[in-house]
Amino acid sequence: MSGTAGTRPPGLRCQADEAAPAALTVGLGLQLAALTLAVPILVPTAVMRAGGATESYLAWAVFAAVAISGTTTALQAVRFGRIGGGQMLVMGSSGAFIGISMVAIATGGPAMLATLVVFAALFQVVISAWLPLFRRMLTPVVSGTVIMLVPVTVMPIVFDMLEDVPVGTPAHAAPLVALASLAVVLGVTLKGASGLRLWAPMIGIVAGTMLSLPYGLYDLDRVAAASWIGFPSIQIPGLDLNFGPEFLVLLPAFLFTAVIGSVRAIGSSAALQRVSWRNPRPVDFRATQGTLMVDGIGNLLCGFAGTAPNTTYSVAAPLVEISGIAARTVAVATGAIFLVAAFLPKAMAIVLAVPGPVVAAYLFVLIALLFTIGIRMAMQDGVDLRKSTIVGVSFWLGAGFQTGAIYPDLVTEFAGGIFANGITSGGLVAILLSLALDTSGPRPAIMKGDLATSALPEIREFLAKFASRNGLDGTAAKRLVDTGEATLSALQRIDDAVVPVPRGRKRRLSFSAARVDGNILLEFIVAPRTDNLQERLGRLDDSCADFTGEERDSLRLLKNLASAVRHQQYHDLDIVTVTAKPAASDD
Repeated sequence: MSGTAGTRPPGLRCQADEAAPAALTVGLGLQLAALTLAVPILVPTAVMRAGGATESYLAWAVFAAVAISGTTTALQAVRFGRIGGGQMLVMGSSGAFIGISMVAIATGGPAMLATLVVFAALFQVVISAWLPLFRRMLTPVVSGTVIMLVPVTVMPIVFDMLEDVPVGTPAHAAPLVALASLAVVLGVTLKGASGLRLWAPMIGIVAGTMLSLPYGLYDLDRVAAASWIGFPSIQIPGLDLNFGPEFLVLLPAFLFTAVIGSVRAIGSSAALQRVSWRNPRPVDFRATQGTLMVDGIGNLLCGFAGTAPNTTYSVAAPLVEISGIAARTVAVATGAIFLVAAFLPKAMAIVLAVPGPVVAAYLFVLIALLFTIGIRMAMQDGVDLRKSTIVGVSFWLGAGFQTGAIYPDLVTEFAGGIFANGITSGGLVAILLSLALDTSGPRPAIMKGDLATSALPEIREFLAKFASRNGLDGTAAKRLVDTGEATLSALQRIDDAVVPVPRGRKRRLSFSAARVDGNILLEFIVAPRTDNLQERLGRLDDSCADFTGEERDSLRLLKNLASAVRHQQYHDLDIVTVTAKPAASDD
């Protein structure tokens, strides 16, 4: 019975809606900022220099990228209507867009890049608003696979950083500093007291940096040369609305990369939700929609500013597992630090001067933990041949494209080289395989009615006919009908307990049934007013749960009849999927 949402994170001290002490909040914010600040500096730098932008425009693009990253990181921490996921999510420049952004700015200048990024951002806003329509494409298997591919794309950079030292450095310096940093991080994380583990990243970075000083690995000259306060000249490029052939050629690549960025945002949100609550909860897709909406807003700001597009990072989830702190206020602190750093070149220089081997050592631990989170996400509803095939094929094809092992010349030349990115290529394969699997299955039988007791006779008749068409015997048919009735009853009683429906008003219900791999899948789609049925099933045995007697009976009956229940809550829809075995089980 999938009434729970995962494994409770060990030692979680502050969940998402709790406030951590101020000093701890700032400290963790500094750690997140230190680990991610370099990306919104280096990505726009690479894009603008490769595209031939001027140095003054480069300075503006970097400033805008860092400032927008800080603003949207703080915005992710809120839940204001449909904006924000209310979680410790960090935003920053997207590596997936690097190749096509370089092509765009080289082809049509900053104005064309700005226009393409705006179109991609609007597409993400549409995906956020209509996420229920994409639910069969953007599944946990797809999201988990994309999260697993993040380490594949990042690890080569991490390994290169292990040797990122000045010319003339003793051969033993880089390995010594990297191993020492790694040993400190692992030692504090695995053996340190709970309070000390909170500072494992910072302790490892400081220890490695101090050890690197005698070897001259810390770039003191960069720090000394940077000014304390700086603000570049504003160079907003405007939008290129000519929509010429070059634009039309690049637009599909930007839109597709926006889809992959959306999958990554969905996966990051789901991964963080899994570790942000003491008591396991199903994924709240309303929070996921809010996360994706901020992703789109961030890219809209990047487009109007004329800088490289943003994305949602996954780095916070493993940090939560290490520190035990999931408070969303940490994201606010991280965003504020980003904003301050945008106006303080010396602060950015201090971060960028940390030796590559030191940063690589800690990122190695984080990325390794992120990979395991992706595995758990992809397999959260159990393992079967189809899921294993989709994950395995998508992962290894993505890894092959990323490493250049599969037709490298063809891949780098096609569509600006977007498929050379493992997240993009592997994510596309996972999406296509999931869609092929979904569309090749049997078409469900569908009926529409009201979420009310008066709909029971119609549901009984509908399920009886469905059972007859599918050759179910009398016992299996009765069990199926009982499962449908129990689900409807549980939904109605939860709904009435949470927000009673005014007399004379009824909520519409779309109900479908399909036979898949010997099981019957029942899907209930209603307007979003109910509490989460899946979560309440998980709390059924809790003597302190606020159940009425009738609701408890309905939930117990459903738990006995169904082998799995999944409740997806969106802003506009609640979708409950129940898996019922056609033959009685041994419970």
